Formats: sequence, C-alpha cells, structure tokens
Amino acid sequence: MKTIKKICLMLVILITTQLSAQEKTVTGMVTDATGPLPGATVIVKGTTFRTATDVDGKFSIKAKTGQVLLVTFIGYNDSEVTIGKANSYNIKLVESSVKLEEVLVTSALGIKKRPDAVTSSNQVMKSTEYYQAASPNAVQALKGKVAGLNINTANSNANSTTRVIIRGNRSITQNNQALVVINGVNSTAEVLAGMDPNSIDTVNVLKGAQGNALSSADGTNGVMVVTTKNGFSTINEVDKTLKPKSTKIEIDQEEYDNFIENQFESPKFSSLSTFSIDVDNAAYTNVRRFINNGQTVPKDAVRVEEMVNFFKYNYAKPQNEQPFSINTEYSDCPWNSKNKLVRIGLQGKEIDDKNLPASNLVFLIDVSGSMSDINKLPLLKQSLKILVDKLRKKDKIAMVVYAGAAGLVLPSTSGDDKIKIIDALDELNAGGSTAGGAGIELAYKIAQENFIKEGNNRVILATDGDFNVGATSNAAMETLIEDKRKSGVFLTCLGYGMGNYKDNKMEILADKGNGNYAYIDNIQEANRFLGKEFKGSMYAIAKDVKIQIEFNPTQVQSYRLIGYENRKLRAEDFKNDTIDAGELGSGHTVTALYEITPIAVENKFYEEPSDLKYTKTEVTGTVYQDELATIKFRYKKPDGEKSIEMVETIANKSNNMEIASADFKFSSAVAWFGLKLRNSKLITNSSSKDIIALANQGLGNDVDGYRKEFIRLVENVE
Repeated sequence: MKTIKKICLMLVILITTQLSAQEKTVTGMVTDATGPLPGATVIVKGTTFRTATDVDGKFSIKAKTGQVLLVTFIGYNDSEVTIGKANSYNIKLVESSVKLEEVLVTSALGIKKRPDAVTSSNQVMKSTEYYQAASPNAVQALKGKVAGLNINTANSNANSTTRVIIRGNRSITQNNQALVVINGVNSTAEVLAGMDPNSIDTVNVLKGAQGNALSSADGTNGVMVVTTKNGFSTINEVDKTLKPKSTKIEIDQEEYDNFIENQFESPKFSSLSTFSIDVDNAAYTNVRRFINNGQTVPKDAVRVEEMVNFFKYNYAKPQNEQPFSINTEYSDCPWNSKNKLVRIGLQGKEIDDKNLPASNLVFLIDVSGSMSDINKLPLLKQSLKILVDKLRKKDKIAMVVYAGAAGLVLPSTSGDDKIKIIDALDELNAGGSTAGGAGIELAYKIAQENFIKEGNNRVILATDGDFNVGATSNAAMETLIEDKRKSGVFLTCLGYGMGNYKDNKMEILADKGNGNYAYIDNIQEANRFLGKEFKGSMYAIAKDVKIQIEFNPTQVQSYRLIGYENRKLRAEDFKNDTIDAGELGSGHTVTALYEITPIAVENKFYEEPSDLKYTKTEVTGTVYQDELATIKFRYKKPDGEKSIEMVETIANKSNNMEIASADFKFSSAVAWFGLKLRNSKLITNSSSKDIIALANQGLGNDVDGYRKEFIRLVENVE
C-alpha cells in the first residue's frame, strides 16, 4: 500500500511539474497613479521574451507558471510579478525618486545624482533646459523635462483645450485651473504659455501637499512656481514678456534637404517611372515629435513615402521562392476627386526565428557633447538595451564610440554575455566634438575583422547627426559611405534629439550605405523598431530593390509618383547592377502610390505640350485596353551581385473608394496628410476633417494603436 501511495504521490508531483512548465498566454495592464501607462516594457526574466504595453496600457506575452515578469519604464521603479495560476495581472508602477533627467553621467564609471535634483514631488527646470526644449511656449517647453507632468495642447498656444496633468493629481482644465505663481503673483497656465521662454529663469513644479502649503489659494492639484530673469512682480509686467502672436517656431540648427515634389508627367513623353524602394520611416516619427511638441512641422522634414511606410499593411505573403509578393490596387484619389490612385505594395518574406543567420553587429555611438540631452544619450542607451536583449549566443557585438576621436570600448562579444554589453553601455558619457568620419571608419574596420560569411553583418549608428570633425560635408559623407558599402556590411542609422538634429546627413548615410533609418523620439518607438520589428530592421532579405512602371498612354493622360523624390532613378539605372537602391527586411512591407489622370479627364495641374515639331504625340501600335500599366521589379539577394527581375501587369479596373480595402483608405489618408504638411500645390482639398474621416474608415485591426495615434496627430494640426 505504501508503495502505491508513493507512486501516486510521484505521479501527482510529475503532473504538477509538467503543468507548471507549460507555456501560457499572460495578459494584463500596466498603470501608474493616473491610469494606463502605454509603452512600458514587459520582460519574462531569464528569457528573450519581451513586449510593450499598447496605448491602453495592456500587454500579452507567453510565459510559464513560476517565471517572473519584469516591468520597466523610464522614470519609474521596476516591478516584478511571479506568474501563478492566474492568467491576467494588473501591475502598478511607482515614479522613481531619481529620474533620468536628474542624473549626470560622469567621466568615471557609474552615475551620480545632480546636486540640485529633487524628488518627484518637487522638481526644478532651469533656463538652459528651456533653450534645449525647442518649444513654442513656456508650457510646452516643460514636456519631457519635468517628471510626472503631462502637457496636452491642441495647438501651439495654451487655450481652453489645454490640459495640464500632474501625475497623481486631477486634470487641470479651464474650470479647474492650475495654480501658476509667477514671481509670487498668482497667474494662469495661459499667461505662462504666452510668455517668451527666454525671459524665464526657473520653473519649480510642486505636487500634492507641498503645493497646497505654498499659498492660501487652492494648490492641491499642483503648483508651477515660475521665476523670471528680470524679477517683475505684477501681471502688467508679465504682459510685456508675451510673444507676438505671429512669432514662428525656430528649429535652431536642424538640417533637412529641400526638394520639389514630383510633378505630373505624360506617358507619351515620359514613358517610364523608375525609383528605389524606401523602407525608412524616420520622417513620420520626426513629424510626430514636432506635432506632439506643439511645433510647426518644417516642410522639408516631411517625406511622404516614409510616413506611409511607417504603417504595416495586410498584403498577401509570398507563395514561392521570391523574397516578396507584389500587390496592387486601383481606386479613387481622395484629394483630387477627378483623379485615380494606384497603390503598389510589397510584402517581404519573414525569416523564421530558428533560421535567422548569426549576426555580427557593431554599435557606433555618438558620445559627443551635443548628445548630453535627456532625449539623446540616455534614451539611446535604453534603446540599445532592447536590441541587446534580442541577441543569441551565436551573435556577437562590438561597440565603437566617437567624440573628439573614435575608440573601441567593447571588442566583439558573444550576444550571450548581456551583462558585459550592458555594463559597457552604462559607462558611456557625453563630451567633446564629433569625429563622425573617424567613427565610421573604425566601426567598419571592426565589422570586417569579425565578418560572418552568409551572416548578418551590420553597423548600427546612433547619433543626432551633428558631425563637425573629419568628413563632415554631405558630399564627403556620401563618398565615405559608398566606399564602405562595398564591404558587404549593412548599415542602420538611429537618430535622436532635437534642436541641432541633422536629418540630411542621416538620410544620406542610410540611402548610400545599404541601410535603413529610424528616428527614435521616445522609448515606445525604440520598442517598436528594435523590439517588435527587430527582424525587419536588422535582417535584409533583398537589396538594391528597384521599381519601374510603364503606364499605358491610351488609358492614362498623366501620372505622378507620390513621394520618393530623393529615391528617383534614371530609366537606364533600372538594369544597371552597379546602381545602389533600397533594402527590404524580413517581413517588411513597402508601399508606393501613383496619382493618375485618366484619359479625357481635365487636369488643371498638367497641360500636355502641343504643336511639337520633332516629337509625335499620337499613340500607335497595340492599345492594350485592359491594362493600366506594366510594373517591373529588380532585386539582388543580400550577398548577391546580379539582379533578378519580376514583371506584373496592373489591370485597368478601378474600384470606388467605398469598396476599396481598409489599407488603401488608410495609406491614402497618411499620404494626404503628408501632402497637406508639405503645403502641396497639387491638391484641391486639404481638409483635416476629410483626412480624419478617411483614416477612420481605414482603421481595420489596429492592434498596437498606431493608426489611432495618427488620427490624433491630424486633429492637432490646423
């Protein structure tokens, strides 16, 4: 009997052990004192499983009973939860008493607290931080600078729609104003918003009981104590500091290449349209940064194709040995009602995790003085830790930094040794000039020394692009990177910061260096690009991908490519294998749009030449009434040198917008918004209301909330 009992007990233990080892889906919500917390990182400790909370603070992740969930977010204390029998967990994070913005990275190892740093209940922002904020008014300048303070304005000025939220307290609206005290005089957020930031010396944000104890006025919802440089003490004197309403937002020393939007062309005179694909989406996140900061978006910061390609679309997956599938759709043009729109979509094949080649990565990190801001080096280090978490034992990583000179701070190290890699990141500090050219030279040298044949060899450059030592001109950088791409090493560019951001240099490096380019405006974007979309960002499945389209002149009066202005190629470049073009990553989607004027439709933006002496305008030969266009693609394998061609035909059959796919509607809305931001002269309707209506029709299955976020951006632009 005892033996039977012992066997039964062993069976129970065995079954219990097996059940506890079974993987299950764990869901939950991460919150803070004010509600859901989007963008928090959720990690299963001891594994490579990680995810981020969505816009509602919710998450879903695979884990086993007994494993530990680690939840992190910049500015909050980490939280750990052990998985038990339950499948759902609500986790509340508490603000850290020492924020990233309260930390200085020292020249020695480690970090120390700023001498004037305070706890989350009382925090000071100094005048120098206002200059760095690059914001249009004194309220918006507080965004991202004061821990626990949320600013949400519908435009660049504080008004009745302004919401100031001090975490842990109630929203402060028009009917329940924030207590703003300017040099000892009670005032309002509206007055503060109208002040010239240059006149302000400090802003001290007090929360809870501290605020209430300050004044006989109600300060229970938080107080902003403002001290100005000239020390005035009356509201009339405050009025003198108000900015003129016509004052435009300065972008300091940010640089963007200017370009002219594509014009309409006739297939009779320009029979071929040729361009390189572009999987970059840096322009969208940069535009998002401007809008979220209440700033005017610079026209040349808007690259429409990068805005469209930020979003993923539901294209058919490749069914054969080709690395991507080709998808087309033909429907109405929303901004010019008489015209049509052709959408061309590529869906890259997704590499299975077990088949991912070994990676040889080199971090190339800018640690110059310009990188000291909170949204630069501190955010950069947090971002790269997300990528480090994805590395396996067979992967290896080295780390090169550059400031006044370039140096190797971490030799090529196994991806399994994460502590060593993260320690090297944590020891970085900012200071000195920016020898970008020397850094690139050294990084490629290290990558070539550790080259993995048939592997993923890549330099990951993280910088604000502000090169000022060595090869600094755009032409010199282009020559340098074109030479380096011959090594077989790919390039990923990660942009950070504001005020002195050099988008033009980052764009050149990515375009000419077999690379891709992302602008990291916050930790959520780092989670998306380096976490959720890690494979697409880091593993190329095809390179030098080119598209060439020939429109049928019997069906098309004129056409124009929407965006891709700096990706256009000559017709003869299409078959020239020495010409560089774009790369396609694992699982990537690429979308291009053409606006079409059908035959016999009036186009006020294009007039066909007439009475030509040497050029015949009539169309001869076969009509091909059923064909709108023929489209050709050329690409190379990641390690190949000879291109492969694919050909598809687009049928001359247009659907009404009402029955167009959700993805067609949404991608059209994004392009429409980009054209509006660029103040395009080739659109007849620029109504934000109409853009929002179309985007809402295209929401589809918006799992991550990116499409809803886009609609919120449109709502904040006049």
